[in-house]
Amino acid sequence: MRKMSRGFFGLGLGLGLAACLGAGVALAGGAKTLSIVDDRGVAVEVPAGPERLASISYFATDVALALGLKPVATTYMVAGRDPDFLLGLTNDIKHIGQRAKPNLELLSETKPDLIIAMKRYTAGNAEQLQKIAPYVAYNMELLSESYSEVAQLSKILGKPERGEELNAEFKKHLAEFGERTPKGVHPRFQIMWGGDTPFSFHTENTAASIVAALGGDNIAGPMDPGGKFGLELSLETMLEKDPEVIFVMDSGPDRPHENNPIWGQLSAVKNGRVHYVGDEWAETNGPIGREIVLREAAHYLYPDTFPQVDVKAEAAKLIPVDAQK
Repeated sequence: MRKMSRGFFGLGLGLGLAACLGAGVALAGGAKTLSIVDDRGVAVEVPAGPERLASISYFATDVALALGLKPVATTYMVAGRDPDFLLGLTNDIKHIGQRAKPNLELLSETKPDLIIAMKRYTAGNAEQLQKIAPYVAYNMELLSESYSEVAQLSKILGKPERGEELNAEFKKHLAEFGERTPKGVHPRFQIMWGGDTPFSFHTENTAASIVAALGGDNIAGPMDPGGKFGLELSLETMLEKDPEVIFVMDSGPDRPHENNPIWGQLSAVKNGRVHYVGDEWAETNGPIGREIVLREAAHYLYPDTFPQVDVKAEAAKLIPVDAQK
C-alpha cells in the first residue's frame, strides 16, 4: 500500500474549491498551506501536501483509499468490524475509537498533520482537535455534499483530476442504473437505524438519494427547508406508510424494533425484504461507499433485474491494486 508522502501531492490546487461546500481556498505562490473554509464556517490552514491523514468517520479513509493512499488513523462504526466496502483495509490503520467518540489521546499518538472529521460528532471538541493538527469538519450527510466533499478533499490530497473523475463516474453510473430499472415501479422504502423508535432518513440523505434515484419512494419524505437529514418514525407511523423494502443500518446485536408486535405486520417484514446493511449505508459520501450502495440498492429494490452484490469484489474494483497491499 502506498504511503502518503509528499511525492504524491503537489501544489496544483487552483481556486476552484471556492465553489465546493461554499468553501474558499487560497494558495499563495510557493506556499505550503491551503486556506480552507469548512462546514463550520471556520477558515483552517491545512498542509498542501499532508503526509499523515487522520479520519474521524470513514469518509476520508474512503477517499484516500480510492485515490490509492493510506491514512494513519481512522475511527470505526463498531469495534472489531473492519468494513467489507473498504476491503477490511482499516485493519492495517490505527483505530482511534468509535466515530461519535474518538479517543483524542490515541489520535495524538498517530501524529497527524491533517484531521478530516464529521462535523456533528467533533465540533464540540474543535479546540482540542486543533491542538493536535489542522482540523477540517464536513457535514457528510447529503448526496449534494458528497460531490463537493470528494472534490475538495481530492484536491487537498493532491489528486484533483481523479476526484473530478470519481464524481463524474458515479453520476454516470447512477444514471445508467436508473435507466435499467423497471418502468412505472416505485417501491416504498425506508432507511433507518434500529431502535424502539427508529430514526429514518429523508430523501436528501446520500443513501436515500441513491435509492430514490433508482425509483424508490421514501416513506420519510424530503427534508424541511433548513431541517435535519432525518427524523424518528414510530412503528405505528411505519405501519401506516407500510414500506415494501426496509434498510436497517446495523450497529450491533440489539434490535429492539423487532420486539414490537407491529414490526411483524409490515409488508417488508412479511415478504422478507428487510435488509441489515453494512457500514457503507451510514458512511456513503465517499466514492467507494456510494458506488457500493448504488449496486446493493438496485439489487434489493429489483432482485430480478440486478444481481446480488459481492461487496468485497466490487470494492476491489474501486481501490487501486497498489493500495490493497
